[in-house]
Amino acid sequence: VHLVESGGGLVQPGGSLRLSCEFSEFTFSNYIMSWYRQAPGKERELVAGFISRGSSTLYVDSVKGRFTISRDNAKNAVYLQMNSLKPEDTAVYYCRASNQLNTYWGQGIQVTVSS
Repeated sequence: VHLVESGGGLVQPGGSLRLSCEFSEFTFSNYIMSWYRQAPGKERELVAGFISRGSSTLYVDSVKGRFTISRDNAKNAVYLQMNSLKPEDTAVYYCRASNQLNTYWGQGIQVTVSS
């Protein structure tokens, strides 16, 4: 089972990035998908996620209105659209997949917001 993130990089403040996460598990639709991030010297935090296996979503207050999580079950993929990026969004971003039995993490991808 693999989770592979892509789409990170360096962006100027106010810019946008779209993170992608592809999941090798064929029962992708049975998993609750979410994005976490970890900044230097800080604990890993939940950024955005789906509530259960439905379409309802939740976001940490600091990204509400700027970030959007979405999923495509046909492609076994989850996305994080990040707009109006701020320097404080700089972190390693992780994709997470969980169900009643297992939790899987991606390897993480760096997002740096700097001028």
